[in-house]
Amino acid sequence: MVLPFKHEPFTDFKKEENKKAFEAALRSVRGELGRDYPLVINGEKIYTEDKLIAINSAKKEEVVGNVSKATKEHVEQAFKAAVDAFETWRKVPAADRAHVLFRAAAYVRRRKHEYSAWLVQDAGKPWNQADADIAEGIDFLEYYGRQMLELDKGKHVEDRFTESNTYFYKAMGPGVAIPPWNFAFAIVCGTVAAPLVAGNPVLLKPSENTPVIAYKLVEAFEAAGLPKGVLHFVPGDPKEIGDYLVDHKDTHYINFTGSRATGVRIFERAAKIQEGQQHLKRVIAEMGGKDTIIVDETADLDLAAESIVHSAFGFSGQKCSACSRAIVHEDVYDEVIEKSIDIAKTLTVGNPSEENVYMASVINQAQFDKIKNYIEIGKEEGELAFGGETDDSEGFYVYPTIFKDLDPKARLMQEEIFGPVVAFAKAKDFDELLEIANNTEYGLTGAVISTDRTRLERAREDFHVGNLYFNRGCTAAIVGYQPFGGFKMSGTDSKAGGPDYLQHFLEAKNVTEQF
Repeated sequence: MVLPFKHEPFTDFKKEENKKAFEAALRSVRGELGRDYPLVINGEKIYTEDKLIAINSAKKEEVVGNVSKATKEHVEQAFKAAVDAFETWRKVPAADRAHVLFRAAAYVRRRKHEYSAWLVQDAGKPWNQADADIAEGIDFLEYYGRQMLELDKGKHVEDRFTESNTYFYKAMGPGVAIPPWNFAFAIVCGTVAAPLVAGNPVLLKPSENTPVIAYKLVEAFEAAGLPKGVLHFVPGDPKEIGDYLVDHKDTHYINFTGSRATGVRIFERAAKIQEGQQHLKRVIAEMGGKDTIIVDETADLDLAAESIVHSAFGFSGQKCSACSRAIVHEDVYDEVIEKSIDIAKTLTVGNPSEENVYMASVINQAQFDKIKNYIEIGKEEGELAFGGETDDSEGFYVYPTIFKDLDPKARLMQEEIFGPVVAFAKAKDFDELLEIANNTEYGLTGAVISTDRTRLERAREDFHVGNLYFNRGCTAAIVGYQPFGGFKMSGTDSKAGGPDYLQHFLEAKNVTEQF
């Protein structure tokens, strides 16, 4: 019997026993830093001389792991094995495939602090963010397993008295998962688990920034009894193998989360039919956001400030759902900014492998330089109200930064920064609040802080985002509760963690038998 889905609870680090347990996990993980990690192709571990060097972004001289790099030849080997494995994996009963996910979830759950500690090292995540990331990965495993059990029942269609009709779902074929570094376990887990449980082999190319925690997921699936050939671990240089994975004739789907530029490139390349290809590739893409919280004059202003600050600065703003724009009614504009600054002043910044801080480093030098450049742009486009400090002497630290008095069309208001920078602009009424909120090419998340029910209901229809929140922040979607994905240039509105997601990796088939 499979129990109903239940969200994995977060760890309360205010409890001394949890704090000590996590500190012990960090010590244990630090003892394993600098190890070599292999490719995994058809169940075989392959070590290469050429390595991805994963570093701790909070302490950049610290090597987390040396991960073997796949070449095109390795990718070709993986595809051949995946095509062979598809013939058996697709016929494995859905219940058995689902229980592989359930066993993987149990494996990670038993090692939750250990996995979170790896995230602290590999992705620079503060404790609570790392813990939530692992919990979300567990949720994906549990939720998608249950969704497959439901979809395996098929759907009802009508019969005529001379015939019987059945409507059911079947697997598509091998495909590619290309997840990002910011949710280096949760999204990796979700983008792999969904096609796997649907009966499709997966070639996993993790971010070159966070390959070690991705390998830990592969270990979990191996421990859960996933047959060889179903999941292949092929980290590598995107310039060397990225296009090859997308273009390959045996790729049936590309499950991607990342930048707009890369997502559009994948979409374009996937549309081309390769020699020997007999299917149209599906692209499931989540491509970022420029997310807005709007605050009207009826709002609880303490709630507004708290929602803005924590949505903007959680995980140093490195979330596609992060609040990077706050549009506030002119009557309460100055007060909301003052309250936001007061909260931002309390946020701690440091190395999460050494202490439980609110914010840590950003992921790498390139991202640090990009954010630093946007801070300089912000000084020209508006007024720096708080923060703006950066420091890359030991790690890649960008401190909480607030700009005010921005023009709605300014670069800081339009371009995705992916860092701890939030820009404020004012509006004269609710019409203008909504107009500014909708004026970007993105449509991922947004929030409305208001006590006016009429305005909330209007925003329900007219605020054009895939995930809209009332009287709370615009981040922290929970699997099974807030299916995630956006409109416009935020992607294909995949609704990860929702009831429709697995159908991206399945084909519907109807069989009619006449009597």
